[in-house]
Amino acid sequence: MPTFDTLLRDLRSTCTEVDPVSLNAELGNGHAPIVIDVREADEHAQGIIPGTVHIPRGFLELRIEKTYMDKAAPLVLYCASGTRSLLAVRSLGELGYTSVRSLAGGFSAWKRNALPWEMPVSLRGDQEARYSRHTMLPEVGVAGQVKLLKSKVLCIGAGGLGSPSSMYLASAGVGTIGMIDDDVVDSSNLQRQILHATDRVGMPKVDSAEKTLTNMNPDVKVVKHRTRITSDNALELIGAYDVVIDGADNFATRYLVNDCALRLKKPVIHASIFRFEGQLTVFPANGSPCYRCLYPQPPPAEEAPSCAEAGVLGVLPGVMGVLQATEAIKLLLGLGNTLAGRLLVYDAMNAKFRELKLRRDPSCPTCGDNVDRSAIPLIDYEQFCAGPASAAH
Repeated sequence: MPTFDTLLRDLRSTCTEVDPVSLNAELGNGHAPIVIDVREADEHAQGIIPGTVHIPRGFLELRIEKTYMDKAAPLVLYCASGTRSLLAVRSLGELGYTSVRSLAGGFSAWKRNALPWEMPVSLRGDQEARYSRHTMLPEVGVAGQVKLLKSKVLCIGAGGLGSPSSMYLASAGVGTIGMIDDDVVDSSNLQRQILHATDRVGMPKVDSAEKTLTNMNPDVKVVKHRTRITSDNALELIGAYDVVIDGADNFATRYLVNDCALRLKKPVIHASIFRFEGQLTVFPANGSPCYRCLYPQPPPAEEAPSCAEAGVLGVLPGVMGVLQATEAIKLLLGLGNTLAGRLLVYDAMNAKFRELKLRRDPSCPTCGDNVDRSAIPLIDYEQFCAGPASAAH
């Protein structure tokens, strides 16, 4: 009758192993294999080989094809002593993976050879529970969640768009959220600006936002900027953050944010709403179209009415703000394809999304050919555009 010992001997004769010194050399030669730690979470927390991916043995078959679809990709699996990883090599072979090896002796042998190792990034116990639906996504994991907790997002406007975007970013664990708004809560805001409440009418919007967001998630630090964004303070305000959520209600602020973000190479997630329609795109400041490619010149005030003048369906900024938060998280984690170079248009009346291609204008004064972006002038456009530069939807 076969025993575990005979099974293990058979695996060692049929599965490929690599010794720690050889693997370390491979990791440094520019053609490194993908190294996967198949130990349990408590073992993983005691130390890892740098740059490795953690997929516990119990989830390996469930997650591997979603994580690494190329079944010819070179993989090296390791556990504590090299036994579970051998069993995992056999299992991946049965799934069609053709270049899988096991680290002989596992992590214990790696440390015995005095090879480099490090402590993994980790979450507190309460954070593990709060963000568990994120961390079980292979594309996010614990490392991605820690990255979100260290990230900083600036929301320009604590209004209709800034409300849902900031609330979902706070719920997702974005560690620092800046709020720019110099207005106070008005009863007319409550139809759509869900950051605020009836008992806060008359309260500064940034104070109301801080109260809502910190009550939602104590991990989040809210930095309040009760001011207008102008050419005098834009560089300082935007420069402190990783991503900008543009929730402004006027062209003046949008142009200024665009120009400043290009100078600082900061991505901007732009959205606008009008009556029953919303628009969304990303200006990543890396050569794709910018806001001035979409709108070369500010329109006259009479051609650019604000929401206060034209009205807006109350739920519409919720749809667009959630999409803004989604794009922000993708940018922070480097996931998927953003809307850079594409304009997403939502028609709420007919429940339709349309996508329009945006093209960079080679003669654009801010992102065109031969433009020195570090010298882009910052201009206040209030005199040309509708509404004050601090307005938000």
